[in-house]
Amino acid sequence: MTGWSAADLLALPVRMNGIQLGRPVDLLLDAQDDRVLGFELACGDGSRRFLPFTVAEIHAGEINVRSALALIDEADLAWYRRHARRLGELGLNEPRVDADGHVFEARSAA
Repeated sequence: MTGWSAADLLALPVRMNGIQLGRPVDLLLDAQDDRVLGFELACGDGSRRFLPFTVAEIHAGEINVRSALALIDEADLAWYRRHARRLGELGLNEPRVDADGHVFEARSAA
């Protein structure tokens, strides 16, 4: 199965037209399903925002957004925090995320 390691995703800067908007600090997951809703971001202005996974374009070296309007402000981020789970709550050792946002445990090739 293809995808990205969660650690790699959390290390990528979020940019729009080459301008860095922030960095992911956590992945927020659906409360019932092991599926990513979006990223909690620490932004350059000191605020926290939410970036929905469905509008994030993941490329080598960055997460791109087409519009800064895709970032949901801190007040509404609180709603996602209350109604979602954090990645760490899954207890996976090496979580990976596929292109549809499903989270799964990395399997050893051994």
